[in-house]
Amino acid sequence: MKLRTILLFGAPGAGKGTQGKILGTIPSFFHFACGDAFRNLTIESELGRIFLDYSSRGLLVPEEPTIRLWKDSIEGSRKMGRYNPDRDTLVLDGIPRNTTQAKILAETLNVIAVFHLKCSNMEQLVERMQRRALRENRLDDANLEIIRSRLETYESETKSVLDYYGSELLHFIDSSQSPINVLRAILDVIAAIPEVQPPVGVANARG
Repeated sequence: MKLRTILLFGAPGAGKGTQGKILGTIPSFFHFACGDAFRNLTIESELGRIFLDYSSRGLLVPEEPTIRLWKDSIEGSRKMGRYNPDRDTLVLDGIPRNTTQAKILAETLNVIAVFHLKCSNMEQLVERMQRRALRENRLDDANLEIIRSRLETYESETKSVLDYYGSELLHFIDSSQSPINVLRAILDVIAAIPEVQPPVGVANARG
């Protein structure tokens, strides 16, 4: 069975994590942020060392460890009862990051919508990332050189994924708005997608 999935895309600082966390609190939605999963790894672990090596240079972690972390995390959430594929719509943030990952995940994901959180003001993105670095102690947002590198990586690699999924699934969201208005725009679209409406009797919040 393929996993019913919504994808959140956008440059670093566009607000994917904020919106994903909010959606994940709604019954029958489960949010997974690949970046958070990597940052929660310890430096003693193999994947933790790989993440630190790449993120400290503003680079994407290679496909194999990224997909391995994703699969292990989703399976762990399923076994713990936090994620039920029969009931929940998966909200992915930070994966797939390029077309190679998208093709690898094609056998696993049933993508029903792609939200591109778009902010044309690069300075606004930089300011958001710098504030986030101070608030969350994120090394990958620590200085301007790394920030610029991450934005360039997004432009050169991640945006091509939007073309891969096609215009029928794609929804552009102005992420320069306030978070509440961004959320409203996303929910307006989601509410009109029949696939994300859970069957009667399974819409209760996860315990």
